[in-house]
Amino acid sequence: QVQLVESGGGSVQAGGSLRLSCVVSGVGPVYMGWFRQGPGKEREGIASISPNAARTRYSDSVQGRFTISRDSSTNAVYLQMNSLKPDAAAMYYCAGGVSGLSLGVGNFQWWGQGTQVTDSS
Repeated sequence: QVQLVESGGGSVQAGGSLRLSCVVSGVGPVYMGWFRQGPGKEREGIASISPNAARTRYSDSVQGRFTISRDSSTNAVYLQMNSLKPDAAAMYYCAGGVSGLSLGVGNFQWWGQGTQVTDSS
């Protein structure tokens, strides 16, 4: 019943920007996170936000460059990515959970299908 659908992936250059979206249905406001997984790498939690948007958390790898936000009227979640580095090339997933801001994959029980971000040369 709970469904998360990401969009906004695409091809970007180093130093570029991209905005990802996640539409959530079937559940009210929960903790939300964004994760990415590049080829041959583990899934990495990069940002999370509390149900009321009062608190956010970022991994050291994206701190200062990425911003997570949400819209309480639509239950959508966003990730604004700026100053992109080569490690931005990955599959990006949004996820929902009920426990807290932890960026560990085990903290989240609902997952989207992913949206792909690639590098342009």
